[in-house]
Amino acid sequence: IGEKRLGTSKDARDPPPPKEGKIPKPQAEDEEGYVYEVGEIVTTGDVDVVEEESHFTSESAQILIGERMGCNRDLENIKENINDVQQKMIIDVLGRI
Repeated sequence: IGEKRLGTSKDARDPPPPKEGKIPKPQAEDEEGYVYEVGEIVTTGDVDVVEEESHFTSESAQILIGERMGCNRDLENIKENINDVQQKMIIDVLGRI
């Protein structure tokens, strides 16, 4: 009497985990967002794997680099315009004081 035990309790509503390789069918009482573990994922490590039949050429890489540089230039222009507008607004507010 009065003895306390520490441990974990299992919720009897949780279904047993599915066997590896089998995809369980969701039950009506399953909550939205419930994640089923269906097996182990094997990766090649920290190395990116590119398929042999890649359509990525040095020409397409140069095109992508050029587009990226153009976007960066546009972004810098937008930032400069925002700074100009902010400075004009500050000057306008200070002029009213």
